[in-house]
Amino acid sequence: MQSFEELTAPYRRELHLHCYRMLGSFTDADDLLQETLLAAWRGLPDFDERSSLRTWLYKIATNRCLNAIRDSKRRPPPEPLPPFDPPEPTSHSDVTWLQPYPDALLDDQLVKRENIELAFITALQRMPPRQAAALILVDVLDFSSKEAADLLDTTPTAVKGALQRARASLHTPPPPRDTETERKVARRFAEAFAADDITTIKTLLTDDAWLAMPPAPHQYYGPPAIAAFLEASAGGRNATLELEPADANRLPAYRCYFVNGSDRRDTGQVVLTVSGDRISSITRFLNPA
Repeated sequence: MQSFEELTAPYRRELHLHCYRMLGSFTDADDLLQETLLAAWRGLPDFDERSSLRTWLYKIATNRCLNAIRDSKRRPPPEPLPPFDPPEPTSHSDVTWLQPYPDALLDDQLVKRENIELAFITALQRMPPRQAAALILVDVLDFSSKEAADLLDTTPTAVKGALQRARASLHTPPPPRDTETERKVARRFAEAFAADDITTIKTLLTDDAWLAMPPAPHQYYGPPAIAAFLEASAGGRNATLELEPADANRLPAYRCYFVNGSDRRDTGQVVLTVSGDRISSITRFLNPA
């Protein structure tokens, strides 16, 4: 007889990704995966095999995530205090718990770019949780409406209604990518960012580009506002900035380090969205975890 470890091992990575889509946080996905596996281990004697093991595990994971969202009421994480006086933000984000998902953990054959990009994950966080769950189960994981209804303990009609509302709230899918151009633009940004070359960064931005910095709620819209923040940030830093490639969410990304003599401190990650030959969004994750 197979052990529990052997039975669940083929599904752990996809269940972790499912929890991440539901929660938007890599850290929370870690916790919810463990909760899912513990609940499955305890419930395995009662598993009647009316559905596949995979479907049963998704039912547990989905409902655990919904419970976690409801119980936490999405309390925002502590807002970091910058070591400089930042300019007034254009707006404030309501999804401050967002974290990146490393490309190294994604299956190239199974995970489509449009289903893991930060814009999609952020949109899921702003939906009512059961709408997001229905959208993920049907449009991303290819469960039927009936299967999704069984997973959510509701009716196919209710799932179809949730899907219709969820799909209507999504933005237009991203255009086809030119990987070579995307990488070239990202490298130019990384070089300019590390050198505090704000003038070059401005030339790389679209007119409607924005900068977000989870878990800080501040957002800056447009090249002038982004440049003003980056200038203030550079002026308040007493260390050299170094970047290392570390792609996330199927997007070009860099790990950021502050270097001061022999001290090298991890300061999080910057993830870029490239549209054509310009950058349309910069997400500067400030939590090294």
